[in-house]
Amino acid sequence: MDLVDDKAVVKEYFNNTGFERWQRIYGDGEVNKVQLDIRTGHQQTVDTLLEWLDADNNLEGLSICDAGCGTGVLSIPLAERKAIVSASDISEKMVGEGKEIAAKLFGNNNNPSFSVSDLESLTGSYHTVICLDVLIHYPQAKAGEMISHLASMAQSRLIISFAPKTPCFSVLKKIGSFFPGASKATRSYLHKETDIVKILEAQGFTINRKATTKTRFYFSWMLEAVKGVES
Repeated sequence: MDLVDDKAVVKEYFNNTGFERWQRIYGDGEVNKVQLDIRTGHQQTVDTLLEWLDADNNLEGLSICDAGCGTGVLSIPLAERKAIVSASDISEKMVGEGKEIAAKLFGNNNNPSFSVSDLESLTGSYHTVICLDVLIHYPQAKAGEMISHLASMAQSRLIISFAPKTPCFSVLKKIGSFFPGASKATRSYLHKETDIVKILEAQGFTINRKATTKTRFYFSWMLEAVKGVES
C-alpha cells in the first residue's frame, strides 16, 4: 500500500466502520473492556494537555488549530475555556458529530468551527497547533511531511502525540493488541521519539514539555514544541 492509499483508507475507515467504533470510544456509552481502556487512555492524554494549557493561564482568545479533531473531545473543552478553535478532521461523520455536540452546548456561535480536511490541506496561521493521536495512521516519511506542514502553521507552539516505537510496543502491535475490535481496517505505524524531535528541531522548534500515557491497550507520547529557544 502506498502513501496515497494510506490516506484514502483512513478516510474511508473513519467515515464507516471506524466512525461507529470511535464514536463509541469518544462517547460515554457502554463499550467493551478494550474500548473502555482506549477511551480512558485517550482521555488521559486530553486531560494532561488541558492541564498544561490551563497552567499557562492564557487560553482566552488564543487561536488554536485542532487537527484531527474527531468528535471534538479536545476542541469543545478548549472552546469552553474561550479559546478560538478551528477544528478539522478527515472524516465527514466525525466532523458532523462534533458540530452536533457543540451546537447543543454553545448554540450556533461557530466556536469551535468545524471543517472536513486532511492534514496536508489545512491552511492558516494559529498561535497553537495541536494534533493528537493521528500520526499512528501514517508511515514515517508521510508523518514527517505532515509535522513540517503543521509546524509552518504554528506561530508559537505545536503539540503532537504519537504511538512510540519501542521493542515492547512493537511486539504488541505485531500480535494485534494495539486496536480494539476484530477489524484492522487501517495500518498502525509506530514512531521513534528521536525521529519526531529531529523533525521539530529542523523546523525551528524546541521541546518544552512531554508526557506519556500508558494503559493496557493505549500508548501515547505527547510533545509540546515551542518556536525558538525554550524560555
